[in-house]
Amino acid sequence: MLDLSPMRQPPIVGLSSVPVAGVTLTAAAPAARWVLRGAEAVGPAGAAFGVAVPTKPCCAREEGARAALWLGPDEWLLIAPEAEGAALSSQLAAALSGVPHSLVDVAHRQTALTLEGRGAAELLNSGVPLNLSLAAFPVGTVSRTIFDKVEIVLWRRQAERFHVEVWRSFAPYVATLLETARNDMIAS
Repeated sequence: MLDLSPMRQPPIVGLSSVPVAGVTLTAAAPAARWVLRGAEAVGPAGAAFGVAVPTKPCCAREEGARAALWLGPDEWLLIAPEAEGAALSSQLAAALSGVPHSLVDVAHRQTALTLEGRGAAELLNSGVPLNLSLAAFPVGTVSRTIFDKVEIVLWRRQAERFHVEVWRSFAPYVATLLETARNDMIAS
């Protein structure tokens, strides 16, 4: 039998979670992650996952520690605690049997950073070309964008708290740029 459980995720090396310039930058907890594709899969996947998969563009839905993020017209990112990965993989596979879809485990590929504090949006704007004001990018908004030259998924979870999904191989680069920009905020 094929083992569908997510691989164990190593920490992001060199990341300091000490508040600097009013912003705390930390590695998010290890998580199970899947990319779901296929409009017909929305209902069954949401029922099996325990979170209604959003159909409104650029938004996220959360239930407890699980979240479903809209990435495109027929693409979503599902995030759950790492310990729930194997059970959820089985539940999703059973619920989606016979439904046209694609469900890919990306836990090995991605990791996440959390930025929190009064300067979090300003810090992110050191590399993100979006208007991150609360009016333009309200709580619950999700966007696939770039940080410097790296593709990320940016999710505003609270007014001053952001979740940044990034490919694991680019995480140290993004973390280093954020640390540098955070230190530059002190100097200016």
